Amino acid sequence: GALLHPGTLFPVTIGDGGFGEPYVLSAMKHFHFAYPRVTNYLPVLVWNGFSQEHHSMVSLMTNDEMIAYWRAHDFDEVILVDAKNFDDAGQEGAYVDSTRFSFGQRLAFMEAVLTGMAKAADGALGGRHTAFILKQMKGAGVHVLGAKSHNLYPKDTPDSPEIKAALECRALSPESWALVRENFLRAGGGPAAKTAVTEQVLEIAKLGEFPLEDFALGEPVVPATAMGALVAWVGQQDPRFVVTNADGNEASAMKNINDALKIRHPTEDPLYNQQPSGQVYEPLNEDACAGLAAGLALLGSRSLWLSYESFAINGWPIMQTVAQAMAELRRKTPSTVCMFTAGALEQGRNGWTHQRPEIENYFAAQMRNGNVFLLYPTDANAIQAAYEYAVNSVNKSMVIIASKSPLPVRLTMTQAREAVRKGAALLHDAGTGNRGTVTLAVTGDMVLLPVFAASQVLEKEGYRVRILSVINPRQLYRPADVAAHTVSEADKGFMCDTDFHDLFIGEVLLGISGGTSGALEPVLLRSRARQRDVLAWLRGETTATPAELMAFNGITVESIVNKIHGLDAG
Repeated sequence: GALLHPGTLFPVTIGDGGFGEPYVLSAMKHFHFAYPRVTNYLPVLVWNGFSQEHHSMVSLMTNDEMIAYWRAHDFDEVILVDAKNFDDAGQEGAYVDSTRFSFGQRLAFMEAVLTGMAKAADGALGGRHTAFILKQMKGAGVHVLGAKSHNLYPKDTPDSPEIKAALECRALSPESWALVRENFLRAGGGPAAKTAVTEQVLEIAKLGEFPLEDFALGEPVVPATAMGALVAWVGQQDPRFVVTNADGNEASAMKNINDALKIRHPTEDPLYNQQPSGQVYEPLNEDACAGLAAGLALLGSRSLWLSYESFAINGWPIMQTVAQAMAELRRKTPSTVCMFTAGALEQGRNGWTHQRPEIENYFAAQMRNGNVFLLYPTDANAIQAAYEYAVNSVNKSMVIIASKSPLPVRLTMTQAREAVRKGAALLHDAGTGNRGTVTLAVTGDMVLLPVFAASQVLEKEGYRVRILSVINPRQLYRPADVAAHTVSEADKGFMCDTDFHDLFIGEVLLGISGGTSGALEPVLLRSRARQRDVLAWLRGETTATPAELMAFNGITVESIVNKIHGLDAG
């Protein structure tokens, strides 16, 4: 928000329980290095000595130590208001309850808070990197103090002694409540629906037609690089567009993004495509990558989070939260767009530390939410079509899974664009076979190599083999399977029964994935094949080649053929 709206203050409250997590200030420090002129966000630390169920890890720090901690993370000004300095009730310990002060001291404490906040706001809007810290006991003003105040339990009812005592102790006169209401009415200059930037549609650059490159059928092309060219183009059309990546675009075969848009960095160095005004944000922290990309999209601007599939789990909860918010948003906003590459099959030499395709089942489960789309482009043409589709969408979470290795092009651009919207594409049909029809439904790109090789063996044995690329499995669900009717800007373009059964014909259906099997669920639910089964990822191992890793996971020509033999016999 602060990045998109320079003249608007964005306060953010942080509890000292969550403050014990390692990335809060390091993420802010990296952002400040990358965007030193953006200071109009104001962290407000509510320092109360407790987290959700115990004392906070920073509860023993002194005031000077806490201020020094923030200053070490490049905050120019740290304003701390400590309730202890106003206590006239003789409370013990570093953290006190301001509701126990005399009325005069309560007013003095509140004056200090308001004065300090006003100074902090002026500093943040005036170009100084500022933080505000409010220190008092957790639970001040509610029914119990300390960590126990974090939750309400079944015993906490209006009739329980603690709740009753708290209500009686802090009861306000009608005149006082009227003042509270008036303050809320005036706060922020009026109703949030009229004044908050989060309630308005942000104008963004118009893109026009995407410069899609129609690669020739059979040509070996790196999908990630093909998408990178489009990403670079989007950034050149939209100066507010930001790409985030923790591992580096070069490692993902997407150096063309850095060449065009440059890494945002205080040290200018053309060798590494670094410059202070770059559009590529590269903190070594997936939380920070996901957070900035998701935040920009939620507040109305285009972004892209790129990562290795094996590390995406570190930032995904942020994306999931924002996707849920977008499902309920009252305005249009660009979808969150992610592309995860270096899939498990490409990470043989790195072993199981880099082989975590299980996150695909996480994405697949979210497809039922209504606004989450998991895309498996077939090739370099399909990934361009998928990215175009994702960028032009609104209020959705778009996840693209693709390889960074050269792979054969199997769809024309026209076919790819249609398939991305429809859900699946027919890649191969033997046409005839005296042993019946076998349909191989595949998610992924590299895994198609053994699938096509297996089809040749099966066709020689007399089977009619059809190979289908499941590109957008969310569209293959039945409408009742998905909560699309509950979300904002809903896409209800599900494949109808007639089209589905015309496409997924055959007596035998085998779903195949180089990752996990969750995305194949809609195919298995709707298929009328008398025999159905799945071949998918099992677990990671260190290997020299993708073929060896596929063999370790039972995804080979032989295993596919044997699986069909077993299904046919059944």
